[in-house]
Amino acid sequence: MSLKVNQNESIGLGEQQFQQFCKLFIQHSDKISNGWEWRQKELNEGYMVKVLLRCKDSKDDMRTRDDQDLQCREADPFSEEKVNVVNDTEEAQVTTSELIRYEYHVVYSSSYQAPVLYFRACYSDGRPLALKEIWESVDECYQETLSQGPWSTITQQEHHILGQPFFVLHPCRTSELMTPIMIGATKEQRNVNYITSWLSMMGPVVGLDLPLSYATALSQCYTDLD
Repeated sequence: MSLKVNQNESIGLGEQQFQQFCKLFIQHSDKISNGWEWRQKELNEGYMVKVLLRCKDSKDDMRTRDDQDLQCREADPFSEEKVNVVNDTEEAQVTTSELIRYEYHVVYSSSYQAPVLYFRACYSDGRPLALKEIWESVDECYQETLSQGPWSTITQQEHHILGQPFFVLHPCRTSELMTPIMIGATKEQRNVNYITSWLSMMGPVVGLDLPLSYATALSQCYTDLD
């Protein structure tokens, strides 16, 4: 499955298309145990979720959510997930106060007709990271762009579905970024997963990288949804 667009069109993603692309994305995530899952909230509404731990000032993920047990003890905002770290040699190299729990949500926005990347982060004792700490944690290669307009890049707002405060990568430029990609795929008659292409660009800004296998393995599944 791919979006078919004309050269002069800007890309608008429908909610049904969003869910279909997410389904294919999660199929591959399950194959490689990458930790993404679909969370259904209403009959026709849901979003993708991934939870991971990262050592402060490190870009390496400590563990995927499946084998974590370090719970951020802040009340309701983190009640849906529990994260644990097993006591082993890897954990012994860091103290729990240095661990940060990240929770990423990919949610559909009907206003922008595009996916939006929400996330929240807290230390192992439950203290949430402040917006300034999030800005400071952004990789050096994105700092120049961030410095030109931090509030229009990463800000804090209410989660579209949960109604809780989350950090968010602003989606105002999503169509501008994705339109050339999808037009190119149409010209070359290639199947492209919108979510994979979009998340591979947006995720690294907030420390969320995709394994390279997503770029190739997912193309083998598109005919299932055509």
